[in-house]
Amino acid sequence: MTQISHIKRFSIIDRVFHLFLMLTFILQTATGFSRLFITTGWGKKLSYVFGGYETALLIHKWVGVLMMAGFVIHTLYLLKRIDWRNLGDSIFGPDSLVPNHHDIKHLWQRILWFFGLGAPPKLNRWSYWEKFDYWAVYWGLPLLAITGLMTMYPFVTSRVLPGWSLNIAVFLHRAEAILAVAYIFIVHFFIGHLRPTSFPMNEAMFSGSVPLEEAMEEKPAWVERLKAQGELKKSAAAPPVTWYRIIYYVFGYAVLICGVYLLINAIIYSRQIALH
Repeated sequence: MTQISHIKRFSIIDRVFHLFLMLTFILQTATGFSRLFITTGWGKKLSYVFGGYETALLIHKWVGVLMMAGFVIHTLYLLKRIDWRNLGDSIFGPDSLVPNHHDIKHLWQRILWFFGLGAPPKLNRWSYWEKFDYWAVYWGLPLLAITGLMTMYPFVTSRVLPGWSLNIAVFLHRAEAILAVAYIFIVHFFIGHLRPTSFPMNEAMFSGSVPLEEAMEEKPAWVERLKAQGELKKSAAAPPVTWYRIIYYVFGYAVLICGVYLLINAIIYSRQIALH
C-alpha cells in the first residue's frame, strides 16, 4: 500500500482566489499609503514607484474595482458550493468556514491549555482563528468598496446623501484600510507563517496540500474524520516539487517583506497623515 505523505487542503480555485487577494491587497496598500503619506518624503518616493500621485491614485481606484469584481465572483462561488438539500450541515458542518459552537469550545480549550489546565483542542478542518481571518476580510471588503465608491464619485454621492457623509466615508475607508493592513501584516502573517509549527512558511495555500503528519498534529479531528469516512486515500496529494517550492518561497517572503516595510513606515510617519 502506498504511504500517504500529503493530503489535499485547498483546491486550485481556492489558491487562485488567495493569490488574487494577495496581489490586489499589496497593490492597494502601497498605492493607498502613497496618497495617505504624500506630504512625507517617503510617501512621495512611494508614489513615484507608480508613476506619481495621480497615477498611483488611478491604480488604487481601478484595482479597487477589480477587488470588488473578485468579491462578487467569490460570493457566487460560495453560493454555488452550498448543498441546498442539506443546508444545515452544508453551512455549519466541519467543512464550512461559518463559525459554530465548536469554535467557542475550541477557543475555551485553547485558553485552558495555555495556562496548563487542560489538553489542546482537537481541531477539525478549519480552526477558529482561520474562520476569523476569513470573515474579517470578507466583511471588510464591502465596507472598503462602498466607502471607496463614495469618494470616487463624490458628486453622485452628494446628490443622494448629505455632504458630511463623504467625510464619514473617508474616515471609515482609512480606518478599515489601516486596520486591515495592521492585522494582515502582523497577526495573519505571524499565525500563518511564523508560528513554531509553521515556520519558515505555511505552504498549504501555495502547494494546496499539507504533510499528513502535520495535519495529524494540528487538525487531528479532520484526519480522524477523513479516516472514518474512508476519504483519507482520496485526499492523498503529491508533495510539491522543489522548483515550485522555491518560487512560492521567494514570492511569499517578497510579499511579506513589502508588507512589513509598508507597515513600519506607516507607523513611523503616522503623525503626518495627509488630511485631504
